[in-house]
Amino acid sequence: MGNVSHLVTRTAAFESSVENGLAEGVSSKDRQFVTALARGLDILRAFHAGEGMLGNQEIAHRTGLPKPTVARLTHTLTELGYLNYIRRFRKYELGASVLALGYAAISSMDVRRASRAPLEQLAHALNASTALGGRDRHSMIYLEACRGPSVVAITHDVGTRVPMASTAMGRAYLFTLPDVDRNKQLDAIRRRWRDDWTKVKTGLERSFKELADRGFCVTWGEWLPELCGVGAPLRNADGTAAYAVNASAPIYQISRDRLEADWGPRLVKVARDIRTGMAAQPSMVSPQGPAIRPALSNGNGHHLRPPMSAMARR
Repeated sequence: MGNVSHLVTRTAAFESSVENGLAEGVSSKDRQFVTALARGLDILRAFHAGEGMLGNQEIAHRTGLPKPTVARLTHTLTELGYLNYIRRFRKYELGASVLALGYAAISSMDVRRASRAPLEQLAHALNASTALGGRDRHSMIYLEACRGPSVVAITHDVGTRVPMASTAMGRAYLFTLPDVDRNKQLDAIRRRWRDDWTKVKTGLERSFKELADRGFCVTWGEWLPELCGVGAPLRNADGTAAYAVNASAPIYQISRDRLEADWGPRLVKVARDIRTGMAAQPSMVSPQGPAIRPALSNGNGHHLRPPMSAMARR
């Protein structure tokens, strides 16, 4: 149990090092791209869960923006209610307007509503941590998170960000993407992890094969040395949204054989239950016309194939 604090510390370290700065991969020739807006959003992204207030100097360091630019943007965001200025400390904290946006987004997600009960049941059955995640640039962000009755080592909550390249959730998400989108993500991962790309590529290829063969993948100490888990993809058939689910625990708590023989198949069933739950929810009404109900895949569609060729060229 002495490793628990180290696990939590390294999790926080990743949160502090996730992609800040201007949106990666956006072409400077894109005339529709509004740089000022992107910079304002980057400032909001500089704030991480549990860290509290930031000053202009700290924000400039995290975003790579000049301090005078940061000062103008933080003033504007304060005037709009997205930041609060704490005069006593000469620092900023996120304002209520950010909470309103986040709540509006997360409360309107059919997938989150449908995932709560299946993920909670699985967490209690396995005494593990379970989660639903979606993409946040080149990371995964938890949209729902549940814990078993005696889980103490893993404190990931809604809003936690984890690497896409080295986690079971991230790899399951990548696997379910269309080729064009997957290749873009793989290019970004290769640039970000260039020093370790050979190792990362090997792990991705292994996980893609597992996903193609069994519908889930296993990671064992590949992100955090003390952590293992399984991941399974979740995607709408019409291509409008892709997600992934996972179940994770400290390595000392479970064997790899059990991950593969028990946890993985259970997680695939949970993904299937979530899709069924989404299909059973009341239809959404479009302002322009009739009710809309997204069509959902069976989770093992023929278009989900191991994207080996994309990485073989790299």
